[in-house]
Order: sequence, then C-alpha cells, then structure tokens
Amino acid sequence: MSSRWSTLSTRVQAGGAEALRLAVGEGKQYEGDIVRKRTEVEKVVIEKEKAAGDIVHALPEDSETQPEVKLYLPNILKDAVFVGHLVTDLDSVAGAIGAAELYGGIPALASEVNSETAFALEKFGVEKPRTIEDILKENPEVDICLVDHQQTSQMNPSIHQDKVVGIIDHHALQSKTIVTDKPIYIDIRPWGSMSTIIAHTFGRY
Repeated sequence: MSSRWSTLSTRVQAGGAEALRLAVGEGKQYEGDIVRKRTEVEKVVIEKEKAAGDIVHALPEDSETQPEVKLYLPNILKDAVFVGHLVTDLDSVAGAIGAAELYGGIPALASEVNSETAFALEKFGVEKPRTIEDILKENPEVDICLVDHQQTSQMNPSIHQDKVVGIIDHHALQSKTIVTDKPIYIDIRPWGSMSTIIAHTFGRY
C-alpha cells in the first residue's frame, strides 16, 4: 500500500475514535458531581473503528484506478413530460426545457408564453415547447414531472395527479400542494429559481 493510503488509513483509524478516547474519555469528572458519559454516537464511532479501517485498506492503492462516481439521475424521470405552471413565466419554461434535456424527457407548456419568454427563446434560438394538452392527446398515459410549482391550483387541468412522478421546484409547500398515492421524485430547494436547480445539477453531472 502506498504511503499516501497508509497515512490516510492511520488518520481514519486514529481519527474520530481515537480523539474520543483521548480528548473525551469515559467517566470524565467535571466540577461538582457531574460525570461525563459517552453519547450513543460516540459509542458507535468507537465500535465501528475496525470496520472503518477495513474499508480504507480495501481501497485501491492508486487513486487513479478508483471508479468514477457520477451524480445519480433517477430513471423515473426518463421519457417524462416536464411542464411548468399556468400563467407560465421564463423560469417555468426554461426549467422545463432544461430538465427535459437533463433527464431525457419532453418539455411542455402549461399555457402560452409571455413576451419575456418569447424574447428569450428567439434570442437563443430555442424552439418553443408544445402545449401539454397536445402531448396528452397523443399519449394520455405519459408520466409528468411538475417544474416550478407543486400546487394543484397552478397545475394545468389536463394533468391527472396520478400521472405525476416528480416535482422540481423552489417554492414553499402550502395548503394546495399536490397529494400522491405513491412515492415520487422530489427536488425542492429554497433557491432563487427552479432553473438554478437544473443548472446546478447539470454542473455536477
């Protein structure tokens, strides 16, 4: 094993567990009658010390031979239709287009685009998505991923809730948040826009 991995192994084994033994200790006496007892987390860290060392020793000696780990993209969103909210805006449309490209699906419009969105699409030479109604007429059973919203009051009425398999959004959960009868993919972050979430995921993928 290379010296680099040997050093890492030593640090792991003498890391958290050893620090707890040396710095904290069992039954440490404080002022008065207070006696320091180990927490459950500390007990587990010490208990798993050997297992952690075994994992480190099992790693390849050459870091270049380690397998590449890619960002997980859920298969449940593949071939889904990505659609934003009614009275659609630029974030809703751009997010649907970006998410469809990222996850391998189809972008759709929940309503006609406004002037800002029309300008952006023309400026960057991006084709305007089809309406969700047209797509559902061709394939009523297609899976749906809601983007930039998750409330039924903002959802296009042609969408059936039982066809929703995912939500990518940046808004608060409120009283009319969609309810599903099965687990779905959810990516909700308190960020400035839904498109920022997609851009960040693109950057990591």
